[in-house]
Parts: sequence; structure tokens; C-alpha cells
Amino acid sequence: MQIDKLRGKQLDQLFDAVLSLQTREECYQFFDDIATMNEIHSISQRLQVAKMLMEGQTYSKIETETKASTATISRVRRCIDYGSGGYDVVLNRIAKED
Repeated sequence: MQIDKLRGKQLDQLFDAVLSLQTREECYQFFDDIATMNEIHSISQRLQVAKMLMEGQTYSKIETETKASTATISRVRRCIDYGSGGYDVVLNRIAKED
């Protein structure tokens, strides 16, 4: 499984830091410090692409609404189909909160 390649002390520390955040404002503060605006935009764009794919939206509509390239959309599609299930977990949880 690919996820095993990720495991390590530094990444554990990052994930522990993210899990320690308690409010949306803390998330804004942390991510503003730790990542560039382009990195944050790319991650949030991929999450939106995943949401739209899981809703059955077309590549054309996703490309128009998110400004994501077809390569990014295809990469996210592969992660949904063959990845570790992370998008599914997160999107199902936030859907329950809405």
C-alpha cells in the first residue's frame, strides 16, 4: 500500500499538529504559516474536484468551476478509484456536518 511510503516521524508530527487544531481560525493561522497560498489553493482545489467527481459532475463542469486542469481532475479520479480512501472519509464526514 502506498500509504506506508508516507509514514515517518516528520509526517507524524505534521499530522499531530493538524489534529491539534480546534477551530477554523486556528487552521487559517497554521496553514498561513506553514504553506504558500498556491499550496493551500492546490489542496483545496483537489478537495473540491473530489467532491464534484463523487457527485457525478462532468470533467468539463469541474474544469470550469474549479479551474483545475484535466490532469489534476484525472489524478484526483485515480485517487478516488484506487487510493487509500481519504477523500471518501473526509467528504462523508463534512457532508454529515452540513
